[in-house]
Amino acid sequence: MYYISMTIYLSIAFFIFGSIIGSFLNVVLYRFNTGKGLGGRSKCSSCKRVLDARDLFPIVSWIVLRGKCRTCESRISPQYVLVEIFTAVLFLFVYLKNAALLDTSPLIFAVSTIISLVIMSLLVLITVYDLKHKIIPDEFSYAFAIIAFLQIFLNFNYETSSIYLGIPLVSSGFIGYEGILMLLSGIFVAFPFYFLWLVSSGRWMGLGDAKLALGIGWLLGIKYGFSAIVFAFWIGAVISLIVMGGIALMKYISRKTGGRGFGAVKQIYSVKFKSEIPFAPFLIIGLLIVFFLNISVMDFLAMFTY
Repeated sequence: MYYISMTIYLSIAFFIFGSIIGSFLNVVLYRFNTGKGLGGRSKCSSCKRVLDARDLFPIVSWIVLRGKCRTCESRISPQYVLVEIFTAVLFLFVYLKNAALLDTSPLIFAVSTIISLVIMSLLVLITVYDLKHKIIPDEFSYAFAIIAFLQIFLNFNYETSSIYLGIPLVSSGFIGYEGILMLLSGIFVAFPFYFLWLVSSGRWMGLGDAKLALGIGWLLGIKYGFSAIVFAFWIGAVISLIVMGGIALMKYISRKTGGRGFGAVKQIYSVKFKSEIPFAPFLIIGLLIVFFLNISVMDFLAMFTY
């Protein structure tokens, strides 16, 4: 009973903490590359009123205000509450993934959880920024790649709850075969994206996707890194077909109705499809599937063979 109660309390705590971090990430997304620092009070983008504390409660304030400014009643983008919810859920999942370590290895739980929370925050920034601006800032992708690479060198002793630095799988003073693969995993996973970008001069795949894949490979390793990529392509293909089908249907209805009621249709399908659906969010979805479920493509396919 005590364990269940503690799990519930900590789950709520991680969710609330995640929503607070999500609120901060919104500030980063709003001010990044604008010349504005992260300091200073938040203001309404329309009437410029400095927001009160009651306007800044993550998730709750947006719901209570019904997505409108308290003063000028201009609409507040749903991005703010969605980022807060998304971050909160990711933080909750990180806790649930590591919860079993809390009793057996508290130090390992703390270090592993902190690293995972930082990575989740960076993934949220990459996802939302790419959706809005169709580009992945190098600052975000490189930070993710560096953290993913450095965590390879953390060696956990679960029996003594100790952590030490070193080359993984060192044997007799030399790096083992699997250790070399771990160190090269980011390059292996990123190379196909870089190759597609190179041969197509950026038409098929953006270089930012290759930089993101670098971190995915170092975080998950070769097997699970490529699994995340495959999941990303599967999900991307399904979503792309749905969107393309929707656009085709809207074009058909527009022709049949003489364009009445579908003034925005032309604007939608006149934009290049690649620019409308960035690939980074799909890569991150694939990463999250593998990271939280610890499942590879082969494991997934095996589920349908019995």
